[in-house]
Amino acid sequence: MQKGKIAAIVLAGGSGKRMGGSCKKQYLLLDEKPILYYSLKAFQDSPYIDVIILVTNEPEYCMEELVLKYHMDKVIKAVPGGKERYHSVYNGLQAVEQKSVCDYVLIHDGARPFVTGDIIKRSVECVEQYQACVVGMPVKDTIKIADEMEFAKATPDRKCVWMIQTPQTFSFALIKNAYEQILKDTPEGITDDAMVIESQNLAKVKLIPGSYENIKITTPEDMEIAEVFLNKQKCLEK
Repeated sequence: MQKGKIAAIVLAGGSGKRMGGSCKKQYLLLDEKPILYYSLKAFQDSPYIDVIILVTNEPEYCMEELVLKYHMDKVIKAVPGGKERYHSVYNGLQAVEQKSVCDYVLIHDGARPFVTGDIIKRSVECVEQYQACVVGMPVKDTIKIADEMEFAKATPDRKCVWMIQTPQTFSFALIKNAYEQILKDTPEGITDDAMVIESQNLAKVKLIPGSYENIKITTPEDMEIAEVFLNKQKCLEK
């Protein structure tokens, strides 16, 4: 078990434009439960997580229809998201600081319903040693770097290329300070939390294996894949 106190920030403030339709992707149903339910439940069930902050633009709805309905008592607060992902993360970090003194924090996309207890465990064990780590998986396909005219200009060594997932896990003091510094300007091209650390050379970010099933639900095709993964889980549990 970890030595420090651990918080999880679950981000569920996205608009889901690429999904289409009127229902935001985090509320789409998988086996009659919202996608967000599965993400929250993984952290609720983990013995490594002490508190959860939910970042959402529907805090009252989420507290009533998810947190209270499914008895997720580790969720101590739901806070509004921001204009960009990094604003939402910072709102979550501020809430952690206000509500609970924590040594480490895991930041996770609410639209990744297949995060596992083992991924959470290994993230916590890794961050205690390296102070910053993210889960991901080596790419299976050859990757091309395109120029502005969409011609291939480089092919990186596939052995060195990972597709990055969440949770991304950090020393709380490290990531909070990094966000405070970067938000003094208008950051551009920041698409994950590790980039906030990397852009300031504050620490090396350790990569650890996640799972090829730890997908982010973004498009209608992802929902079809998610149904397959969920049915597989249900069969294994029988």
